Amino acid sequence: MPSKPAPIKKSPAKKAADKAPEPAPEPAPAPPVEAPPAEAAPVEAPPAEAAPAAPAEDTAAAGPADATATEEGADSTTPTEVPTSAPLDITVEDVNDTSLTIEWKMPETIGDCGLDGYAIEYRKDGTTDWVAAQEQLTPGNRCCIKNLTTGDLLHVRVVAVNAGGRSEPCTLAQPVKIREVGDRPRIRLPRALRSRYVKQVGEQVNVVIPFLGKPKPEVSWLKDGQPLDTKRVNIRNSDKDSILFIRTAEREDSGVYEMTVKVDSFEDKANITLQIVERPGCPTSVKLVDTWGFNAALEWTPPKDNGNTEITGYTIQKADKKTGVWFSVLEHYHRLTATVTDLIMGNSYSFRVFAENKVGISEKAAVTKGVAHIQKTGIVYKPPEYPEHNFSEAPRFTTPLSDRAATVGYTTKLLCSVRGSPKPKIEWLKNQMIIGDDPKFRQISNQGICSLEIRKPCSFDGGVYTCRAKNAQGEAAVSCKLEVKQIVIPESGKGK
Repeated sequence: MPSKPAPIKKSPAKKAADKAPEPAPEPAPAPPVEAPPAEAAPVEAPPAEAAPAAPAEDTAAAGPADATATEEGADSTTPTEVPTSAPLDITVEDVNDTSLTIEWKMPETIGDCGLDGYAIEYRKDGTTDWVAAQEQLTPGNRCCIKNLTTGDLLHVRVVAVNAGGRSEPCTLAQPVKIREVGDRPRIRLPRALRSRYVKQVGEQVNVVIPFLGKPKPEVSWLKDGQPLDTKRVNIRNSDKDSILFIRTAEREDSGVYEMTVKVDSFEDKANITLQIVERPGCPTSVKLVDTWGFNAALEWTPPKDNGNTEITGYTIQKADKKTGVWFSVLEHYHRLTATVTDLIMGNSYSFRVFAENKVGISEKAAVTKGVAHIQKTGIVYKPPEYPEHNFSEAPRFTTPLSDRAATVGYTTKLLCSVRGSPKPKIEWLKNQMIIGDDPKFRQISNQGICSLEIRKPCSFDGGVYTCRAKNAQGEAAVSCKLEVKQIVIPESGKGK
């Protein structure tokens, strides 16, 4: 911290204005006749060339005659030098025990002279002397004031400077205390509260919002920019969080709640959009537009009260005048017109429409005043004629007979399967001779499975066996060869 505050530096335009009158009383260095042509040329030059060739400092250093000529040329071409408007929205970006960083926005009006930079000034609370923070103008929109004394309470302002002079100052709204801030305030808004927070009428609202800050931040709440109604909303603050509590939510509690935490000149804000919803009202009106055939056309208008949330659809129901029982025809229907089909001939129908939103359907419905009469017509029902299907099928063996080898004295069985319609007649043949009712053979036919059992065959029972199936559509036959073998006993076994 310097022992003596630095003086406020004047703008280049003011310096030029202060220095310009000084050479006026001095005598001219040479008679105008002896002046070289190069010096006299600017006086006779066109105004368009003389204006940019005569800056303020050169004019102050020239002789009286040259200065007069330069001023006359500048007046005819140079735009009026007007200061800019004041800078906007000065805020504190950072502060510690020895420095203060501020930022601001450009002035709304700059003018033709442009902008040379910004002068940053500050003064201690209780004093009237403003001190320049820097010797040079600041070109940007941010400045760090260094070498400050811890504990001072400073007022800070920013002035825009151009060739027209200094603008009106933009002063920081509150003085800033130069000290180290332990922890800046910061709200940690839960993810579920970053979008619209929806509750139903009558439910309890209990919102907990954590925050950080050291020392303990000051917490304040607003609803739609106005103070909260403490009769409706309760706020409970601790060192780490703030709780917004509504015991029984009402539609009037909907709105944007703004939470602010503040530590000295630093603050953080968060918005919560609370929406209290309920069931919608019924549609304003419903009208029976037309009736034709087995159909009825309806149209209706949206409800006046949507329950504080958008209408998601409609439910259309019908009731027969004979029974008076209501049945849902369409649900979650989005249009304002509908056609009800498949009505019963000879009946009369009434219709009603419910509105729906995310909470549910309306408690009441809009009912049609008119009744849809489905007229009877002289319609003679003629059933379609279907040709009879012919299921007749000639016999066909699906599983043929297989050649077999049997042993003398051991019963064997031959198997095959056949299909056909009507049911075919089965005959067994041995060597092309019908077996008939020979007790040695047992013939079985069940569900298309045909079997021939040969009881204790002898060597003479071998041969070719045939199974033949016949019906009105035709016949089919399969054959196999049966070999009956004699058991041979070794001679060695006979001796024993």
